[in-house]
Amino acid sequence: MVSPDRLLAFAALSLVIVVVPGPSVLFVVGRALSQGRRAALTTVAGNTLGAYLLVVAVALGVGSVVERSAVVFTALKLAGAAYLVHLGVRAWRERGRPGAEFAGGTAADRERWRTFRQGFAVGVTNPKTIVFFAAVLPQFADRDRGGVVVQMLVLGLVFNAIALACDSVWGLLAATARDWFARSPRRLSAVGGAGGLTMIGLGVTVAVTGRKD
Repeated sequence: MVSPDRLLAFAALSLVIVVVPGPSVLFVVGRALSQGRRAALTTVAGNTLGAYLLVVAVALGVGSVVERSAVVFTALKLAGAAYLVHLGVRAWRERGRPGAEFAGGTAADRERWRTFRQGFAVGVTNPKTIVFFAAVLPQFADRDRGGVVVQMLVLGLVFNAIALACDSVWGLLAATARDWFARSPRRLSAVGGAGGLTMIGLGVTVAVTGRKD
């Protein structure tokens, strides 16, 4: 298992990385502003699962291939950026519509599942998380203790637990602001549009920054 000192050091580093708003946080905020509290929390759950899939990939050695290959890395980054823009445009078109809180029933279940899948897709293509896991995660595994794969999986759980808590707080804060705007159809339309524009801007930013040579 991971030694306590390495575990604490990794947790501290993870907290620093997580609290600085990146693609995941901004996406959750955009989703909260455009669709509400439950959509934001569902997005966080999907995003966290997507991020942990990256942990598994790094632990199994796939992450190093992505991190070292400019072509693969750029392809994943652009795919994630395009998806963010697509979701932002959709949120802009649907701004001001009620019903984002998933009233219940089969249609609501489908909407919740779709929101979860979208969060998962953003989490698994997040370039910030890909680089962090591929470059940093293996360094905290103690090879002398054995079970390196298990150690990285445990460290990944620590990172994702911190991210789950922090991203949920961001989503709840943004959704609370949206609740006030929801009292007026005009304000609700404005904040929903702002959420869509946030996701579009995030997609463009992801596409043009951090390019690997």
